[in-house]
Amino acid sequence: MALATRTDRRSSMARTVWDSSVGKKTVMAVSGMIMLMYLAAHVIGNLKIFFGPAEFNHYAHWLRTVGEPFMHYEWTLWLVRVVLVVAVIAHAVSAYQLSRRDLRARPTGYVHRKPRASYATRTMRWGGIILALFIVWHILDLTTGTVHSGGFQEGHPYQNVVDTFSTWYGNAVYSVAMLALGLHVRHGFWSAAQTLGVGSRTRDRALKIFADVLALLLTAGFLAVPVGVMTGVVS
Repeated sequence: MALATRTDRRSSMARTVWDSSVGKKTVMAVSGMIMLMYLAAHVIGNLKIFFGPAEFNHYAHWLRTVGEPFMHYEWTLWLVRVVLVVAVIAHAVSAYQLSRRDLRARPTGYVHRKPRASYATRTMRWGGIILALFIVWHILDLTTGTVHSGGFQEGHPYQNVVDTFSTWYGNAVYSVAMLALGLHVRHGFWSAAQTLGVGSRTRDRALKIFADVLALLLTAGFLAVPVGVMTGVVS
């Protein structure tokens, strides 16, 4: 009985935290940080393409053997994917619910038309939608090969990447998404730092500079790959 009571109390506390705006913002901040750590690792891996097909393909194979022999083939990769999916869903659901809550809380019947959201809010909202659509396209292009241009070659990621960025639409989709990512990271990192209590009067300026630099490095790092293909550096 005591165990059931404690379980019910914890479940009730979890629901209370989730139902509050602060709780949803915390979920957004934590899930955003998880995705940010993945992006940092991902961009480093992507840049290996400049060291040639052997290096890049070996890296792609290594991702599937991380943790062996303790972890079975691709188990670690799938674990990372599951964590990312949970983070993306939690982030998106929290953002949507906070947005709806904010709209419901706004007074109606303005005499003069006023903007409903700030520049940062609009950037985060539309940037999130662009990134969500891009993730679907990116998976279908370079993971499953469903929408891949030309012949998708299983086990040859270097050539698949070159094929994608040899088309104008592949470059256009990727470039727009990476610019949206940069803006999303810039505003999101700052917001997450405030939510998690990292910000302060003495640290705010440093956090803003760090957010700008981080967003710039990630955007430049990701865009370096299609630029490398377009200029013939990667071929």
